[in-house]
Amino acid sequence: MKKRIFSGIQPSGDLTIGNYLGALRNWVNFQDNYETLYSIVDLHAITVKQDPELLRERTLTNLSLYLAAGLDPEKGLLFIQSHVPEHTELAWILACHAYMGELSRMVQYKDKSAKLGESIPTGLFNYPTLMAADILLYQAELVPVGEDQSQHLELTRDLAIRFNNAYGKTFTVPKGHFNPFGAKIYDLQNPTASMHKSAENQNGIIFLMEDEKSIRKKVSRSVTDSLGTIAYDDAQPGVKNLLNIFALLSGKTIDEALLHFDGKGYKELKEDVTEVLLGELLPLQKRTRDFLSDPEELRKIYTKGAQKARELAKPTLDDVKQKVGFVL
Repeated sequence: MKKRIFSGIQPSGDLTIGNYLGALRNWVNFQDNYETLYSIVDLHAITVKQDPELLRERTLTNLSLYLAAGLDPEKGLLFIQSHVPEHTELAWILACHAYMGELSRMVQYKDKSAKLGESIPTGLFNYPTLMAADILLYQAELVPVGEDQSQHLELTRDLAIRFNNAYGKTFTVPKGHFNPFGAKIYDLQNPTASMHKSAENQNGIIFLMEDEKSIRKKVSRSVTDSLGTIAYDDAQPGVKNLLNIFALLSGKTIDEALLHFDGKGYKELKEDVTEVLLGELLPLQKRTRDFLSDPEELRKIYTKGAQKARELAKPTLDDVKQKVGFVL
């Protein structure tokens, strides 16, 4: 039997090329060799205040981008997290088995709550137990994660083992599937920080639905250095980041990319990165708009996906409820 993979992206901001190269393209590649479950995790998005209309719009845009990137609802499940109430039921039970100390040590919680004083939403604190429920509910064996989520995955593993030890074998203990080289894309203006859709300075971010003129401007103004040489070196993070983008989008290895730019300067590097970006994103944008133009088809896809997800989730949740002592 194929191993099962679960992953999801929050509709809390417009998706970036970091999301595309670090997640979506890899998800597409998993479809033929794994049993895949991919979600738009809208419950996670409301840990910080969202504009309701914008949240709805981004949820449907994300689903359309999933489809446009090549995710096939006939090969795996595509669904909206809030359409599967089993996620929140299991999250509460897991929260009752999690400890305040381990949740308070989560780096993302510490980073985000540092700016909020005493007005910290409890959802931000409990976010990792919902993420654990997302994964454990489906007995997922593998979870594609980046460095920023590895701590949450470790907590998920701890909660699974803790519950199994207390009540008997219940959950599959998942493993991380870490991204290949260059899958982590950095901010074009701050190439030592990840490209993040919620960054304050949007000039270093390439959004998947961004217009051509804006993409050209952002790449042309991307930070490099004063060395003037194109090398794949941590001492040149801006150049290294552009090389990663070029290699991943052109299908070249880093060595091939370096050979391509041998004897060239930063101007040529930025121009070629721009062209491979546009070559990938403009067709992706058209496909996305095509899906968005057919809301009834989208509704069929996410409704069917949620129905199938609930069928998979029910046996696990019923088992958990029975073991903790609920009357079924």
